[in-house]
This record gives sequence, structure tokens and C-alpha cells, in this order.
Amino acid sequence: MSKKAFDKIAEGLTEAAAIARGEAAPAALHVPLEIDVKSIRDRTGLSQEAFASTFGFTVYQVRQWEQGRHRPLDAMRAYLLAINTNHKVIIRLLRDARASRKAA
Repeated sequence: MSKKAFDKIAEGLTEAAAIARGEAAPAALHVPLEIDVKSIRDRTGLSQEAFASTFGFTVYQVRQWEQGRHRPLDAMRAYLLAINTNHKVIIRLLRDARASRKAA
């Protein structure tokens, strides 16, 4: 291994340790190119129609993603990751946002 490669690996490990200790924030969020939308939807327990309606997608988008005909774009993949992590929190946030818009 070259010294340059070793230095890059060491730098990455130092950064990872600082992030793990809470001393630094990650440089960037990694959003995978492939997202298994069906498994995310299955975790929510919602039908395609309910999933689309709840999270602001169209049923056509959900079907195309699940059948592998299309892939969600960057921001959609990040949003789907958030839904996968805790869909109940996302639903609550969306409901709160709708309620505050109606109250204004």
C-alpha cells in the first residue's frame, strides 16, 4: 500500500472516530442509488394507494418504483430513507405541517 493511500485511509478513520464521538458532523449524507420501495412500503403496512397518499407520491410513481421500471430521484430516495427509518414520525410531521397551514 502506498503512503498516499494509507494517509487517506487514516484520515477517513480519524474523521469517522470524531463523528462517532459527536465532535464532528458527517461531511455528506450518502443516499444509495437503489432503494427497495416495496420493502419500505411493506414496513409501513400501507397499500400502494395509502402509501402514495400519505407521503405525497402518486400511485403511478410507487408502482413504477416497486416494479423496477423507474428509480426514485435523489431527494425522493432521501425522503424514502427517512420514511423507512421512522414512518410514524414522518406522518406526524406531515400532519402537523398540514394543520399549521390550515391555521394560518
